Amino acid sequence: MNRIKKVFTLLHIVLWILFSLVIALQHSQDTAHWFILTVDVLLTSLYVFYSHFYLLTRLSGKRKRGTYYLRLAAILWSGPLLYVLLHYKKLDTFDLFSEYYFISLISLVVPFIFLSWLAKVTENLVLNTIRKEQLEKQAVEAELYYLKSQINPHFLFNTLNNIHTLVYKQAPAAPEAVLRLSSLMRYMIYESNAATVPLEREIKYLLDYVSLQQLRYKKSPVVDLKVEGDATSCYIAPLLFIHLLENAYKHSPARLEPGDVKVTMEINDHTLTLSIQNPVGKNGGNALESPGGIGLPNVRKRLALLYPDQYSLETRQLGGLFTVLLNIQGLHRPPNHAKTYLLYH
Repeated sequence: MNRIKKVFTLLHIVLWILFSLVIALQHSQDTAHWFILTVDVLLTSLYVFYSHFYLLTRLSGKRKRGTYYLRLAAILWSGPLLYVLLHYKKLDTFDLFSEYYFISLISLVVPFIFLSWLAKVTENLVLNTIRKEQLEKQAVEAELYYLKSQINPHFLFNTLNNIHTLVYKQAPAAPEAVLRLSSLMRYMIYESNAATVPLEREIKYLLDYVSLQQLRYKKSPVVDLKVEGDATSCYIAPLLFIHLLENAYKHSPARLEPGDVKVTMEINDHTLTLSIQNPVGKNGGNALESPGGIGLPNVRKRLALLYPDQYSLETRQLGGLFTVLLNIQGLHRPPNHAKTYLLYH
């Protein structure tokens, strides 16, 4: 907001310089006369413009209208008087004084009162628009933060218990499990704070999650995860797929056979298609849509905020299998947010 105000200040300075040059470049044989005229017009214009501009800034609101009109009348009276006294030091008659007074009132004072009103209205319009956009942006960021924070915390405790069991049994898989949990937590706490992350990093996060979940199963691997296409040039909002994968585990039967949960990700020309298919357990049904669940509703809200008109999300249940199909377009590197919001910060 301070940056915008500085831009308006600079604009005022530039326009006043240009206005002074326009007056000064009016040629006359009497150079001294035009110099005095330029100074008089500039001083009177500055006085009228910023006196009224100040009134509009300080005396806004219905309760202050009376004070505003009184001071506006004072500006209308004193503006022409200042110009006439500065420019015409010797006026022989009252009629001559009145004539120049009303000429300066109509040609100089009234136009600059209007210009100051126009400048204030424009400034208020721009600042209010930016404030509104900032509030909307903050609201979106707050909602995204809330949605992102809803990742199931029970996963962490279950994983720690599984790792404790591995360590107690001195299993060879224990060190690898600790490293994967460390990578997963580092991504969740630090890296996912960015607006977007490389898609290949999000995929690695899913692989770490699948590996840690696999500690619950003796048969491996229960998840068949395939990635097709080039993920190196794509960027995605972080933690966008994890709810879908969590629910695939949650609403599958307690005993899973190898490859029962199928995850397929296809990347083609900055378009991503994700398919997650899992068998439906006794407590399953359309569990993602259940009132107490946060999986699919969470993902839908984030997609609507992050990728409006760029995604489709479908679910279907057929033959004991539940499938989620997600399509997102435009997964290219986003423009520099510092430049996009340069005027807003």
